[in-house]
Amino acid sequence: MSTNLNRTRLLVAGLCAAYFGVATVQGQTDPGPRGGPSNAGGPAQSLSTDFTSFFFAARARFQLIQSVSGGIAGESGAGLGPTFNGNSCAACHAQPDVGGSSPHPTLGQVKKPNPQIAFASLDRLPGQNQIVPAFIQATGPVREARFIARSNGGDPTLDGTVHNLYTIAGRVDAGVCALAQPDFAQELAENNVVFRIPSAVFGLGLVENTADATLRANLRAIEAMAAPRGIHGVLNTDREGTVTRFGWKAQSTSLLAFASEHYNIEQGVSNEGSPNKRSDAPNCIFNPTPEDSTPVRNAAGSLTGTASEMSTDVVNFAVFMRLAAPPTPTTASQSELNGNALFSSIGCALCHSPTLTTASSPFPGQSGVMYHPYSDFALHHMGSNLADGIVQGAAGPDMFRTAPLWGVGQRVFFLHDGRAGPTNGGLVTAIMAHFTRGDQCSESEHFDSGQPFTFREHCGSEANEVIKSFNALTPSERQDILNFLRSL
Repeated sequence: MSTNLNRTRLLVAGLCAAYFGVATVQGQTDPGPRGGPSNAGGPAQSLSTDFTSFFFAARARFQLIQSVSGGIAGESGAGLGPTFNGNSCAACHAQPDVGGSSPHPTLGQVKKPNPQIAFASLDRLPGQNQIVPAFIQATGPVREARFIARSNGGDPTLDGTVHNLYTIAGRVDAGVCALAQPDFAQELAENNVVFRIPSAVFGLGLVENTADATLRANLRAIEAMAAPRGIHGVLNTDREGTVTRFGWKAQSTSLLAFASEHYNIEQGVSNEGSPNKRSDAPNCIFNPTPEDSTPVRNAAGSLTGTASEMSTDVVNFAVFMRLAAPPTPTTASQSELNGNALFSSIGCALCHSPTLTTASSPFPGQSGVMYHPYSDFALHHMGSNLADGIVQGAAGPDMFRTAPLWGVGQRVFFLHDGRAGPTNGGLVTAIMAHFTRGDQCSESEHFDSGQPFTFREHCGSEANEVIKSFNALTPSERQDILNFLRSL
């Protein structure tokens, strides 16, 4: 195996914790997920009656539970597998309401254990349970796993793709399919696994309807203030130059594309946007593809029906995300207001843009709307501390889209891989993980569309100067910022 690939694996295994100790000496505490109402998950304001009905029908489709061919009570969806991470969008997008992020058994509004634990035994024949990977825990985040290199050691070929936790082998509806799980224990031993966690989908119609020109202008507007701090955001784009903005590396252009990709990746359901199964293992394909296709008749056999009934699952998923209201902040106390001002004054807002404005929209109440995502939706170098070695479009191995902070007040897990949570400092750990010393560099191979790229060197994080400013605040001022973030 190449020396540089080993460096990447050691980087992922070791440097991710390089500054966690800093979080324990800052003199402030993450207040934890905010209680009370979820303040999210409902329809956007000003929707007409028809659009509101479509929203709630689409929300119900988002909660559809998949089985292999739809023959199990309570699991009417058809298309699960041959490999999968979950059997429903809402199973993983749960906290603080349908469309959110990872739940937790004792924290937040939902209070349920990681649903991925149950999938190892759900609908399995006697003696056919699969193994719950060590990185999936009842009190931990929902995760998808990617391998840096091809599996089973010794092969230096780069990978970078999602390897699902489970297969349908051994399920009551999977016939003689014998597709084995990946050997996650071996891959973990080789430091070959990196993770992604689900992010909330509330308010994304506003993001989708923000003009490319607006996002570019937003970056230009703060360039003079950002550049001296080492901040240089760049927008990811598709091959036609359209700005992509969804996903941890802003790899997806639209909500429809995002829904199509993830329906196939996470649940294994082929659809019109992603029409082929990711695995064609023998005896493991049971349905014609694409499994999610535009219906000619509704469930009652009529040629007409509601917009939801006559649309595919992925169109319904996109509509739910598009029409969902953004999270409602509760910023009111003097500490939270002070934290808001400090958030901007030390430079956090240079990447986490507080306000953007939508373009004209066909959806009621979404034209020319000023909204508050706390993101520029641009890519930034976060340094070797957060690098995952994966390239997606213009997003290099240490680059990530600025995570939107709206709704962060009710989130349990943070960062792209969920490493920051209630057992190790939460928001404090997430903030400190943004720092990577400028001399802490590494070379790494990386993966994009099946092809290895040349080595690149990534060193310090663009957030370093901001984190230094955060550390220079008094303990009470740092606490004010944390209190502000938990009010979002």
